[in-house]
Amino acid sequence: MVRKDIAAPTRGPARTVAGMDHTEEHSRRASSFGSQAAAYAKYRPDYPREALVWALEPVRDAPGLRVLDIGAGTGKLTGGLVALGVDVVAVEPDAAMLGELTSRFPGVTAAIGSAEDIPLPDDSVHAAFAGQALHWFDLDRALPEIRRVLRPGGSMTAVWNTYDDTVEWVAEFCDLSATVRRAGEPINMAVLEPLGPTEMRMFAHRVRHTIDSLVNNIATHSQILTAAPDDRAAILARSREFLRNNPATAHGEFEIPILTEVLRSTPRQ
Repeated sequence: MVRKDIAAPTRGPARTVAGMDHTEEHSRRASSFGSQAAAYAKYRPDYPREALVWALEPVRDAPGLRVLDIGAGTGKLTGGLVALGVDVVAVEPDAAMLGELTSRFPGVTAAIGSAEDIPLPDDSVHAAFAGQALHWFDLDRALPEIRRVLRPGGSMTAVWNTYDDTVEWVAEFCDLSATVRRAGEPINMAVLEPLGPTEMRMFAHRVRHTIDSLVNNIATHSQILTAAPDDRAAILARSREFLRNNPATAHGEFEIPILTEVLRSTPRQ
């Protein structure tokens, strides 16, 4: 159930995954998703099963395996972990996003909280995950918190879905919409190395869309959510027009190729 007794934290200035300082705009984008929580739950892609299986390898045989999903949003990653039979604790700072998660996964323990202030005791989970979320964290505060709640031998995994821009029309769409991180813009592996040795794997999968569903998907991205109304309308209109005129997407359902980036770190003891 949702913990009602923990106040939602704010995401203050911090360094990003690339080591840069957060700007006010970055913080505004980080807190923008709740207004479109239902659309986020409906249109954002899930994560491939094989990516989560690989991420869990260091702890898979732990008795009573318990996993933390930090910045859990509407439960896109939580759902994949539940499907693997894992006991998940979901922590998310936005009440609207967390409400979507608990409506979809009522059996999951869920709490308002953040990566910088995790509402769990020390040594309480075998693994921690961040799906499409690590880049919003204040890493100087979050990584010690993650280490605190991990049991000895635990692991930390960060996961991102990125569009496979080696496909020509996908690259054109990314340029046009300017709202999604592309596979050609990899995350720096060093972001988790303060915890311990880090590995990266890429997993390819495909997601079925219609023109409407893909446009609705990009409308849930933070750059769109925080754009001026006229700019938002213009980006969505030109994205829709491109999809209508692109032979690969113009006729009913189509598939968009996705690469899922997975960083897995095993903290030093």
